[in-house]
Amino acid sequence: MSTSSQLLRLLHLASPALPIGAFHFSQGLEYAVEKGWVDDERSALTWIEGIASHGLATLDLPVLARLRRAYGAENFQEANDWSLRLLAARETEEMRAEDRHMGSALARILIDLAICSPEMQAEREAVSYPAMFARACAAWSISEIDSLQTYAWAWAENQTLAAVKLVPLGQSAGQRILHALIPTLQSLSARALELSDEDIGTSTVMQTFASASHESQYTRLFRS
Repeated sequence: MSTSSQLLRLLHLASPALPIGAFHFSQGLEYAVEKGWVDDERSALTWIEGIASHGLATLDLPVLARLRRAYGAENFQEANDWSLRLLAARETEEMRAEDRHMGSALARILIDLAICSPEMQAEREAVSYPAMFARACAAWSISEIDSLQTYAWAWAENQTLAAVKLVPLGQSAGQRILHALIPTLQSLSARALELSDEDIGTSTVMQTFASASHESQYTRLFRS
């Protein structure tokens, strides 16, 4: 596959228009705004960078790299094991539900594109968004680092769009946040490739508290 074709595939995976329902989820940010922890552009950037550094880069991205390798080697059992491990590491019901919802939605797209089998019986319990994202990247021969950076960008863009709606922030503020995140996402993606299996995990206590509290929040725009 040519470099230009791979770029277009990555843009497809990262597109907000991809019908997987990512816009439904704020990953606890809605509660953080409700409590005043995030109330302007600076605090929104600080919140997103913190989650990226202590959650995305230490759980999602290193597991995504292992999923990409497993699918690339057609080792589906290993991929299932890593996907289940990632789901078990989600610390709230909303987080797990988000992963399963987006993973199932992306799986349906991959089935339509003939990348996944319609049955997927053995994998059903292990379907997660990172797993299906990695499966697409393996099918399209996307490198590990490009896979991780694209996943990180899609995550950051969704978090920023949620902040724009919730705080609320202007569109220019949202673009400044995304621009500021680019070097961070590059660095975290590279670091994730060097993480050992034993170091995989999260330390996002405030996000976990926000996510758990969001379940009973009185008014909500988002499902997480």
